[in-house]
Amino acid sequence: MEITHNQFMTRALSLALNGQRMTSPNPMVGCVIVKDSKIIGEGWHHKCGNPHAEIEALNDAHSRGEDVRGSTVYVTLEPCSHYGKTPPCADRLVKEGVNEVFIAMRDPNPKVNGKGIAILRKAGIKVTELSEFEEQAKFLNRGFVFVHKYGRPFVTLKAAMSLDGRMCLDNGSSKWITGIEARTEAHRLRAENDAVLVGSGTVLSDDPELTVRHVEGINPLRVILDSNLRTPSSSKIIGNDGKCLILTASDKESQKAESLTNSGAEIAVLKSNDSHVDLRAALNFLVERGVLNLMVEGGSEILSAFLREGLADYMTLFISPRILGEGKGFNLGMNVQNVNEAFRLTGTKTKTLGADIMTEGRLTCSPDL
Repeated sequence: MEITHNQFMTRALSLALNGQRMTSPNPMVGCVIVKDSKIIGEGWHHKCGNPHAEIEALNDAHSRGEDVRGSTVYVTLEPCSHYGKTPPCADRLVKEGVNEVFIAMRDPNPKVNGKGIAILRKAGIKVTELSEFEEQAKFLNRGFVFVHKYGRPFVTLKAAMSLDGRMCLDNGSSKWITGIEARTEAHRLRAENDAVLVGSGTVLSDDPELTVRHVEGINPLRVILDSNLRTPSSSKIIGNDGKCLILTASDKESQKAESLTNSGAEIAVLKSNDSHVDLRAALNFLVERGVLNLMVEGGSEILSAFLREGLADYMTLFISPRILGEGKGFNLGMNVQNVNEAFRLTGTKTKTLGADIMTEGRLTCSPDL
């Protein structure tokens, strides 16, 4: 592969990231148009319902006074082939007379999935799939891929713990196990996800806000798994921005539910499993709400439940140089009998944040992208 292909597709992938958290439930896409080895237009998908990356790049080229006929297009995702909120990008590329299109990955949406490529090739446009970039492109849009392949969001587990694996003291106290640098990084991770989920136990013990106040970004949808509606209506997590969702197995018409709703929370009654909200039902509901990427922040029982049911895909651990002694970890209810069957992280990355260490990677229980 020529170095120019690397350069232009890498640029397209970096452009796609500009749409982070703005495009859901659609994917992030970047596009670069090249002629005579020079970029003549570029763009990205800014927001769901707005023009797609290819159209933005074409419009950019025209605004520069460039002729796109005979040009080469680099796009991170196969051009769409159907009418949604915008017309098909594949048809527009044909109309514009481009000569060649390089894509990083096919669109997993069954409405597209090869159909965009077929439209281009039928019109005589050469299409090349750059397999070298496929893994990177899929991870960029991992939530979008998971929704279309598995019907659920991509789930990241996030936990802060001591050297001896404790997430909180025996009395439930956990503020603050890690330092400000690690907590700031946690806020950055929240800003990358469409929703953040905790259990009612965490709300009762910590009264968290789950905002991104330490960084620039958009506050995620805050989700509470609260099977018995224990969340106080005065909880900080409810806030005043209409971004708190309580998933429960309790009676929606109860007096407590009315109090929570009046405080600004939305309540959804879902299928239960042993009187607890069924996790798969919760994930299905969040997909309906447009959630592609979900971060589960705990506590220990919720994290353990996602692991036990094989519904976790990525893990980010913040490890503090403290020894807490008695307390809770996130391995409740898991009894591994063979070391080879233990949950593992792959593709791990580690960095130091102040006095703390952050380790992250894909969980082996997660299905393929």
